[in-house]
Amino acid sequence: MKLLLDTHIWLWSLHEPGKLGKRVLHELKESRNEIWLSPISTWEALTLNAKGRIQLPADLAEWVRRATSPLREAPLTHEIALLARQLVLPHNDTADHFLAATAQLLKLTLVTADRNLLGLGNISTLANR
Repeated sequence: MKLLLDTHIWLWSLHEPGKLGKRVLHELKESRNEIWLSPISTWEALTLNAKGRIQLPADLAEWVRRATSPLREAPLTHEIALLARQLVLPHNDTADHFLAATAQLLKLTLVTADRNLLGLGNISTLANR
C-alpha cells in the first residue's frame, strides 16, 4: 500500500504515537508499505511551530532532515496545484486541498483523522482508528 500521511498523522507518529489507531500503526510498521509525505506537510508543521501551536526543536533544519528522511517525498507539481484549486472539499484548508490532490493524482491512500477528508470518493483514505 502507498500511504500519504496527513500532517497530523505524521506529527503524531513522531511525537505522540499513542494518538494513532491500531490499524494505522500496523500499516506504518508494515515493511511492504510505502510511506509518503508532501512538502506541504513540512510547510504546515513549520507554520504551526511559528504560530506557537506546536513546539519543534530550535534547529528546524535538523528536525526536518530527521523527520522526513525515512519517508518518500511526494512531488509538488503544477498538475497537483491545478487539481488542489479545483477540488471541492467541505472546508477551505489550503494544505488539505494539496494533500487530497496529491493522493488522488499519485494514487496514494491518504492517512488521516480529519473527517472532512474521509470518504471523498476519488481519493483513497485510511481513517485513524
